[in-house]
Amino acid sequence: MQLIYDSDSDCCSDNSESDVEGSESESDIDEDQSSSSATWGPPHQRGTRSVNTYSGGAVGLKTHEAPHLNKDSTPFSVFMLYFAEIIHLLVEETNRYYHQHADRRQDGPSPRPDVTESEMFLFLGIIIQMGHDIRDRLMDYWSTAEQFATPFYSKTMKRDRFLHILRFLHFADNSTEIDRNDDSYDRLWKIRTIFDTLNDAFEKYYNPSEHLAIDEIIVKFKGRVIFKQYIPKKHKRFGIKIFKICDAAGYTYDMKVYLGKDRTRADRDVTATHATVRDLCRRIEGVGHKLYMDNFFSSPDLFDELMTKKITCCGTVRPNRKGLPDDFRRRQFRLRKGDIRVRVRQNMTALVWKDKRDVYMLTNMHSPPAEGNFCGEHGNATKPAVVADYNKHMGYVDKADRMANSYGICRRTWKWTNKLFFHLLDLTILNSYILLSSCGAKLSHRDFRLALVRNMLELAGRGPPRPQRPRGRPPAVRSEPSRIGEVTIQHWPTSSTSKLRCRECSSRGIRRTVRTKCVRCDIGLCISGCFQEYHTKATFR
Repeated sequence: MQLIYDSDSDCCSDNSESDVEGSESESDIDEDQSSSSATWGPPHQRGTRSVNTYSGGAVGLKTHEAPHLNKDSTPFSVFMLYFAEIIHLLVEETNRYYHQHADRRQDGPSPRPDVTESEMFLFLGIIIQMGHDIRDRLMDYWSTAEQFATPFYSKTMKRDRFLHILRFLHFADNSTEIDRNDDSYDRLWKIRTIFDTLNDAFEKYYNPSEHLAIDEIIVKFKGRVIFKQYIPKKHKRFGIKIFKICDAAGYTYDMKVYLGKDRTRADRDVTATHATVRDLCRRIEGVGHKLYMDNFFSSPDLFDELMTKKITCCGTVRPNRKGLPDDFRRRQFRLRKGDIRVRVRQNMTALVWKDKRDVYMLTNMHSPPAEGNFCGEHGNATKPAVVADYNKHMGYVDKADRMANSYGICRRTWKWTNKLFFHLLDLTILNSYILLSSCGAKLSHRDFRLALVRNMLELAGRGPPRPQRPRGRPPAVRSEPSRIGEVTIQHWPTSSTSKLRCRECSSRGIRRTVRTKCVRCDIGLCISGCFQEYHTKATFR
């Protein structure tokens, strides 16, 4: 029997301490015996219980924020609620980054025209379409081979232009970077503006359901970034970890990237996971939401704090968490299959249930179950209501991640900023689809994405014409000579039948054979660089 719906959680394992991720877990577990376990008691001493009534309103679109949206709206109009500001940012920063690169290379290729908004929509449309047509290499999308030929890509944008935009795709001005040793240094600064803009828009236009789940996901990335995580029990073991809070439809309501140990919280009493959950819950306070989490986050102190903000919680818990009963922390129970042991403290209930393993649960939204042994006709353990509710609602974050990655495109050679941006793009499309579905639209996720691509191409066709790169070789421009001797003495290269060694390269320890020599000096020199360098020196003598 599958106990936990969340496939990434090891909350039903006997060795629950082994589910340690990063450097945070050490501060999450406290073996100090001076806990508040004296306040825990058997279920009959539970006293009165208070229940928070949900007052968050109807699930779906906030009509006062986007009154023009309805079930007949186009996918593009919903998508632009989130991405309108970002398109301008992408165009501006991509062009800025290209000009900075071109200024550093005075002898580089001829300049290319700036990227326009129409081209950026074409670029994003191709990226989205690639998620439905995964191939081994980017070049294969423009290949004319019979196995790969697809006219869509070559008609939408030339290959070199697409690769140019992909190479210089940028999200922030490099000149605004602050000192990395500064306490206020943000490791996500290169994409912080886009991340915060989307995060705010996700909350602005959508009203989540009563039941929410908080969990972490991994954006797969094996390149070099200082906050890359390695979690061996995840399907995607290497990558960037993001904490998310999602509702029943899979809508990502809030998120936060794990950037390593937070130096600003080092001297505080709260743990890192406690602070993470508290930050993610800042937008759902005061309306009676019910929050589910796994044993990586759960603790009595966290549940007590969220209860003061009218957020009730339920989740698996590690038995050695600070604040749990002593018999839980010491694992004194010797249970048979189907046994349940319960301890109560005011509104909070801690229980251990024996199925295949001992399962420790913590909740302040359920009534305490009865203690004893509960098995079915065939000897199977009867699942308590707390565990059944947890299994039902805990998988919301995994559901959102599966839907976002179902048509996602990923490449091994992309930078971490590009990897994270394209994940945010897929996530924005998913949230747009859920938002439109809440208005009554009957459209699948796949059809929504394909319709969005068509809308982008139609908009780009109505926009200004694409800039054309000037044809032909650019005119040669000779710089003004710095010495009069450069005008009076001329050196002319000519071909040579004998194999000569480059004089300048040989002086540097490089054996380079050339077939070029100077008519006047009769010295073999490389035609690319060394010839001009040597004769400039000779002129100055």
